[in-house]
Amino acid sequence: MSERSNPELPSLPYDYDALEPSLSEQVLTWHHDTHHQGYVNGLDSAEETLAENRSSGDFGSSGGAIRNVTHNGCGHYLHTTFWENMSPNGGGEPDGDLADRIEEDFGSYEGWKGEFEAAASAAGGWALLVYDPVAKQLRNLVVDKHDQGALWGAHPILALDVWEHSYYYDYGPARGDFIDAFFDVVDWDDVAEKYDQVASTYE
Repeated sequence: MSERSNPELPSLPYDYDALEPSLSEQVLTWHHDTHHQGYVNGLDSAEETLAENRSSGDFGSSGGAIRNVTHNGCGHYLHTTFWENMSPNGGGEPDGDLADRIEEDFGSYEGWKGEFEAAASAAGGWALLVYDPVAKQLRNLVVDKHDQGALWGAHPILALDVWEHSYYYDYGPARGDFIDAFFDVVDWDDVAEKYDQVASTYE
């Protein structure tokens, strides 16, 4: 059996104050260093429990550990995408192949954005733009917690965290203001790169 590598918290691709005023330095510090780190730690702990249970043959705690892998693993992966999807030089609208694909699958950028904002308003966790490799199209998803409402096989290319810890310090209960501010820092180059990678694999 190959040796397991421990999950690690990725560094932010920008300074903690780089996304102000859309996201404050304080929120990024708490959210990344404490909250995201918690998912990394939870994933590592669950993996250790599963490995120990396999060695001992006692699987009494394995069911809970498997659930923790899903919850913490999805939290870790989606947060990583969330950080990568933003930039102090972000904003505007996508162009190139991604823009063409959004227009093809949603009718227009405005049609996609309105639907994505509706997903973000309804979600109890995340709004995601994903590539569905079965239907070979882009879709918006409403994902509660980190893993409820996911589409099997789909690849997130844009992730918006709408848990209250993402915005309450800066915006209070005004989630819509936070969603608007997110679009001021979306790094469409990163989203397009993720789209190109996955689309080239399946098409």
